[in-house]
Amino acid sequence: MKVAVLGAGAIGAYVGAALHRGGTEVHLVARGAHLDAIRSGGVKVLSPRGDFEARTPATDDPAEVGPVDYIFLGLKANSYASAGPLVEPLLHDRTVVIAAQNGIPWWYFHGLKGPYEGRRIESVDPDGSVTEVLALDRAVGCVVYCSTELEGPGLVRHLEGTRFSIGEPGGGVSDRCTAFSEAMIAGGLKCPVEADIREDIWIKLLGNAAFNPISALARATMVEIAQHQGTRAMIRLMMEETLEIAAAVGCHPDISVDKRINGAERVGEHKTSMLQDLEKDKPLELDVILAAVVELADLTDTKAPTLRAVHAVADLLASKIGTGPSLAHAPTSAPAPAARS
Repeated sequence: MKVAVLGAGAIGAYVGAALHRGGTEVHLVARGAHLDAIRSGGVKVLSPRGDFEARTPATDDPAEVGPVDYIFLGLKANSYASAGPLVEPLLHDRTVVIAAQNGIPWWYFHGLKGPYEGRRIESVDPDGSVTEVLALDRAVGCVVYCSTELEGPGLVRHLEGTRFSIGEPGGGVSDRCTAFSEAMIAGGLKCPVEADIREDIWIKLLGNAAFNPISALARATMVEIAQHQGTRAMIRLMMEETLEIAAAVGCHPDISVDKRINGAERVGEHKTSMLQDLEKDKPLELDVILAAVVELADLTDTKAPTLRAVHAVADLLASKIGTGPSLAHAPTSAPAPAARS
C-alpha cells in the first residue's frame, strides 16, 4: 500500500507518522519550514501514549510522489476546489481519497438512497468545483476524533484521541476501507469502518455547528460558552435544530444534547478551530460547518431560526475579514441536482 498525506499539518503529519510506524509506505506533502524540518529530521510526535519519530519521504511537489493507492486529505475543506494541481499527480485508476474534514462533505448525497440521492450541496461544492477535483467514486468519508497541534516545524503534539472513523458514501464495509483501516490500526490508531458514516458526521457536527461560530463571534473558549447562561441556551437551540435537520435528510444520530454540551464544557479552556483560524487571519470553515446545514434546512423546509441567525452574523464576520462569501451572493433556495462524475 502506498499513501500520500496531502496537507501534512498537525493531523496529517500525525497520521502519516503512525502509518509509517505500522509499515505503510507514506509520502508527506507539506511546505515551508515544516517541510524542511521533516526532510532533515523526520516527524517527531509527543504523545501521552508514547513519543515516537518517523522518517518518511516529504515533498512540496506531488509529482515527485507519483500515483498512490490512498490520498489522506489533511487540507481544510475550503481549499479542496483549488487542490487539483496537487491531487492529479497522485491519481491512478483506483486511487481512494480519504477526506478527513469537518462538517458536511461534498459527497454527502452520493450513494444515499432516497429523495435527495445525487443532489449537490452548493455551499460545499459550488458549481461542482470540488467534485471536479475529487471524483465522487474515489471518496471515503473520515470523521476525526483526535486532537493534535504543531509545536514547531516537524514537531507534533498529540493531545487526545486516536479514532479516525471511515466509511463508504454508499454504506456497507468495502475492501478498500478495510485495507486502510488495517494499516491505521497497525500504526497504533483506531480506525473503525462504519456502515453509516453519516451518523458520525452529524454527531461531530452537532458540536461544531454550534460551538465553532459562537466561539469565533464571542472570542470565547468552550467552557466559557457552556457556562454562560445565554450562550449555553443558544447552543442548546442550535443543537436541537441541527438534529431536526439531520432527521429531515434521513439520519437519526443517537446522541443526547445535554451529554454533548456537558462534554464540551469538560474540555475546558479550549479554543475551537474556527476561533484559532480567526485569530490567525485564516479562512473560516463556515461553509461546511454551518452554511451547508442551513442549506439543508432550506432543502427540507426546516425552520432552524437560531442556526440561520448565527450563520448570518458569522457570514458577515467572514466577509468583513475577507475569508468567506457574503449572503448577498449565496443561494437562498436549494440548488438543482447536478450531474455526477
